[in-house]
Amino acid sequence: PMGWDAFGLPAENAAIERGVHPRDWTYDNIATMRRQLKRMGLSLNWDREIASCHPGYYVHQQSIFLDFLEKDLAYRKEFWVNWDPKDGTVLANEQVIDGKGWRSGAVVERRRLSQWFFRITRYADELLDALESMERWPEKVRTMQENWIGRSEGARVRFPIVGRDGEALEVFTTRPDTLFGASFCALAPNHPLSEELARNDPALQAFVAECQRIGTSEAAIEAAEKTGYRTAVEVEHPFVEGMTLPVYVANFVLMEYGSGAIFGCPAHDQRDLEFARKYDLPVLPVVAPLVEGEAQPIEIGGEAYLRKDSGAVVVNSDFLNGLEVPAAIRAAIDRLESEGTGTGTIQYRLRDWLISRQRYWGCPIPTIHCDACGIVPVPRDQLPVMLPEDVTFDAPGNPLDRHPTWKHVDCPQCGRPARRDTDTMDTFVDSSWYFARYCSPRHEGAPADKAATDYWLPVDQYIGGVEHAILHLLYSRFYVRAMSDTGSLNGLEEPFAGLYTQGMVCHETYRDRAGNWLYPDQVVRDGETARLADSGEPVTIGRSESMSKSKRNTVDP
Repeated sequence: PMGWDAFGLPAENAAIERGVHPRDWTYDNIATMRRQLKRMGLSLNWDREIASCHPGYYVHQQSIFLDFLEKDLAYRKEFWVNWDPKDGTVLANEQVIDGKGWRSGAVVERRRLSQWFFRITRYADELLDALESMERWPEKVRTMQENWIGRSEGARVRFPIVGRDGEALEVFTTRPDTLFGASFCALAPNHPLSEELARNDPALQAFVAECQRIGTSEAAIEAAEKTGYRTAVEVEHPFVEGMTLPVYVANFVLMEYGSGAIFGCPAHDQRDLEFARKYDLPVLPVVAPLVEGEAQPIEIGGEAYLRKDSGAVVVNSDFLNGLEVPAAIRAAIDRLESEGTGTGTIQYRLRDWLISRQRYWGCPIPTIHCDACGIVPVPRDQLPVMLPEDVTFDAPGNPLDRHPTWKHVDCPQCGRPARRDTDTMDTFVDSSWYFARYCSPRHEGAPADKAATDYWLPVDQYIGGVEHAILHLLYSRFYVRAMSDTGSLNGLEEPFAGLYTQGMVCHETYRDRAGNWLYPDQVVRDGETARLADSGEPVTIGRSESMSKSKRNTVDP
């Protein structure tokens, strides 16, 4: 079969630039590619053709969304996002370059918006454990998914806040064995305590704003210099009576991981060590090499001592002294629990999947917002919720949000005036279940004919790029489990039995003086330099990378 993953921002932007409707641009391109594929003589079953932008496809996607909503697999909450004030939309971390929107060049703002999520974390253990039996998947991809899910065993530790009776700062750590080496605690810039303190501290407000400009991705934070702002708050050490630790707001702490707060043990964490050296904080080694049953002398210079297996022993740590690290971790957790200052816990790096997009060309989210009733699902007999065709793109932001009539509806429950949800779904949703639709592409009563999916699925051999390892491939694994739990599939465990990751088709990237991406046919190469074919203006040559519609480094067959 052949299908077209046809929604998305690249198609919308391309249509805007050419002054055409995204629907027309998309369907014209589909017709061209279909014609090219047929000329190539490929053996494709065109009777099973599907397109994610066709209402006959996304009506079922909306039905699946409602299934997820009923089972609490879809939910809405406020969340910190990257907001491009010029384009009027949320940006992925990867779309924030040096604190600016990749397309508009506007300084990105951190905003707290209500967004839709899929509860992929409910399946974290299942997704992780199943990797062991997926022998026909490349080891590299399985390792990437294992690391992305990121199961960590550790402890939640409560540090009482000095001067605030009954209040404590809770941190998550995988190394409770190093608590005696703590010299500071640090908060994420958007931690509730950071926000509280910033309200009356202009200098802290300025620091938080600076943190927001470096982006929110782990890569951006890792590359940035580790900086902090010392607050007036101090916390009590949970094990050492009378010892207090300063509390910083730090640019390297993520609210999305753990509790959004850490304790810093500089001797045994490189990031903490860099921070401690910058702010002249104590560096006390509490773990040392173990050789022939004896702890060896240890000094910390420019590198933290990171060993944490049975070849390392705890020192300078009261009741933990002499224990190998694994045993010390368990002993520290036992003491925290017995004293009521912490608990052992399991933490995941994986976060629920944010699916809201503030753009037009995507699958509408089938919910209605009523001031009296709250969030109300669109009745199934009113699906699909279709995109309006009479939209304009003459202003930044989401055309659905400013449409004069489309978003205004009556509440299905109380009949009062209400509003459609104007967000659309992330296009990775479209591609997370298409293989099930291939099995019965004209089936109308449900997303798939379960007799057909029982026969055809899982996919015997899947071929796709390794760049999808922690996105599309992981989302599809979640989707078959969620669709099974909501009754659309009969207990399908995995979508793809075998996976082959071929090499990526690459091409150089080109940009003009304004930073706009250029197509190869717009560029003339002159040895090591390049220029615009129509004007002769110089062109910046980028590295050769995977062909991308957004970066325009594609070649029309």
